[in-house]
Amino acid sequence: MTQRALNPTEFANLVNAITSAFGDPTRRNIYLLVREHADGLTAGEVAEATGLHANVARHHLEKLAGGSYVEISQRQSTGAGRPAKVYRATAPELFLDFDVGHDDILVTLLGKALSRLPQEEAAELAEEVGLEFGKQMAAKMGNTTETQRSFRSALHVVADALSAHGFAAHAERAGDELRIVSGHCPFGDVAIEHPVICAVDRGMVKGLLGSLYGATEVALTSSVARGDDECIADVSDAADVSGAAVVG
Repeated sequence: MTQRALNPTEFANLVNAITSAFGDPTRRNIYLLVREHADGLTAGEVAEATGLHANVARHHLEKLAGGSYVEISQRQSTGAGRPAKVYRATAPELFLDFDVGHDDILVTLLGKALSRLPQEEAAELAEEVGLEFGKQMAAKMGNTTETQRSFRSALHVVADALSAHGFAAHAERAGDELRIVSGHCPFGDVAIEHPVICAVDRGMVKGLLGSLYGATEVALTSSVARGDDECIADVSDAADVSGAAVVG
């Protein structure tokens, strides 16, 4: 693979993604444990091996899944219960290539192609692309709305997944608003030249949350491409989530 130097934004994205996933020593140990078992482990098996409570083990495993470092499948139980979720490392070996940069040519081509469409049509197309990609990301995590999760939990998984793809994202609450804040844009200068690409971000958040939790409204209220300090996606449950769904 051809190597190239990372620009400052890509370097920051890389550091954020790695520290988000592996900054916690317990999570690092869990990842290494899962990596040693090609057939994968359940949260209960990880908890037993590490001495953690099953819920704590599951939390760390979900964080790793959000960053696409582990994948989730189902193991049929020996009894009459529901199939158990099995966590398996996405790659048995660790490679330090860190090719997290976008393909400049393709992104530039996308920007120029979108710029030749009417603004509304271009934004709709960009969001559709992001929506489908978000759904694919969620599918690779093995997470769907069939697995019950809180809005808060889904938001954090989405933020982890976005960080793994270069957005340096985190979930937070601002007053009564729930939002996902991204400190970096992996599309770089192309997004500044063609801000309509920001609709891809909105689609990704909507696709991920729609798969992980349920129908969600997403509105970009701040954008680096438009001169703001960070990208902010305000999110709300389409079914009018109550104040109990708080990101903390």
